[in-house]
Amino acid sequence: MNEIFQNLYSMTAFSNIIAEPQILIMYALAFTLLYLGIVKEYEPLLLIPIAFGVLIANFPGGDMGVIQADEHGMVMVNGIEKNIWDMPLHDIAHELGLMNFIYYMLIKTGFLPPIIFMGVGALTDFGPMLRNLRLSIFGAAAQLGIFTVLIAAVLMGFTPKEAASLGIIGGADGPTAIFTTIKLAPHLLGAIAIAAYSYMALVPVIIPLVTKLLCTKRELSINMKEEERKAGGAVEIKNLRALKIIFPIAVTTIVALFVPTAVPLVGMLMFGNLVKEIGSNTSRLLDAAANSIMNAATIFLGLSVGATMTAEAFLNFQTIGIVIGGFLAFALSISGGILFVKLVNLFSTQKINPLVGATGLSAVPMASRVANEIALKYDPKNHVLQYCMSSNISGVIGSAVAAGVLISFLG
Repeated sequence: MNEIFQNLYSMTAFSNIIAEPQILIMYALAFTLLYLGIVKEYEPLLLIPIAFGVLIANFPGGDMGVIQADEHGMVMVNGIEKNIWDMPLHDIAHELGLMNFIYYMLIKTGFLPPIIFMGVGALTDFGPMLRNLRLSIFGAAAQLGIFTVLIAAVLMGFTPKEAASLGIIGGADGPTAIFTTIKLAPHLLGAIAIAAYSYMALVPVIIPLVTKLLCTKRELSINMKEEERKAGGAVEIKNLRALKIIFPIAVTTIVALFVPTAVPLVGMLMFGNLVKEIGSNTSRLLDAAANSIMNAATIFLGLSVGATMTAEAFLNFQTIGIVIGGFLAFALSISGGILFVKLVNLFSTQKINPLVGATGLSAVPMASRVANEIALKYDPKNHVLQYCMSSNISGVIGSAVAAGVLISFLG
């Protein structure tokens, strides 16, 4: 009878948890992320799959955790070191489990990030940016965090490729961070992806924190519509539909000529947007890109990225350094946009609300919604959403181009 109970006990995960109590930290992290996604509604489409991936990856014996290959592609399989890229997909599924199959087939190959960019393009309206092109420059200023943290990370001992992968978190774009890390430092992919997506989900917390530290009540109360009226009103575009169709074609061509390494991201982003703007003739393509394909890609990416967060992989000084560095990159990117607005306001009669600069991130449209809510707290009539979207959308393009530049120089 004792043997039966012993076998039943061994069958459960309790013995493993007692032997490795640090697993409980990962459960607490998973439950916290689930709480933020479900109750606080912080980017639930991303945070809930990631959180659930963290949870199922840390059940001993479940074989749902992703085993990270080192920089040479080597992994330990049943006590034998193998090169993951020499293993057929069915062997990865059989010997390493479902999550490793999804991870190495869809994430590690770089397949999903451009696919998600296509979906983002299909869901994005470039109209606000085209109507307020002068505000799009703040999307470039918000890339400050990427390059500042890159330099700091090199000084702290990271290799230039690792530092670039860490810095790209400041672009606030998960697919861009994943794509860059795959190209430059694939052994850091799990930690980079988790940091990037976690901070994207925490945009409603981080943007208010940074703006409160850097902006005055008077600055946050600047009414963009009134300032626009003083300057003679908004610029009218006679044939906006034609411009919206030409824009993605032109941007893809220009980026391809100057930064070819950014084409996988920018090209797919612009293709998704193009099928949206053409209209009824490509409505079926739009529906697939914006719905079924995008949703499936988000599920697979979220679960598999979350599954990289095993106790062994996450609870170490390197990962903690990446999480801290990622937060600094994120906060500095927001700060860079705000400070550039302040600089422009010193020399311009038409003042700009610093929230426009704070949204020069790639977290579209959440960053703009958060900024608009902040503005409305100071003035219930001060709707800045459309102005923030201008820098917010340009930030998507800016971070993808920045990634292409880093890959070109360091890849």
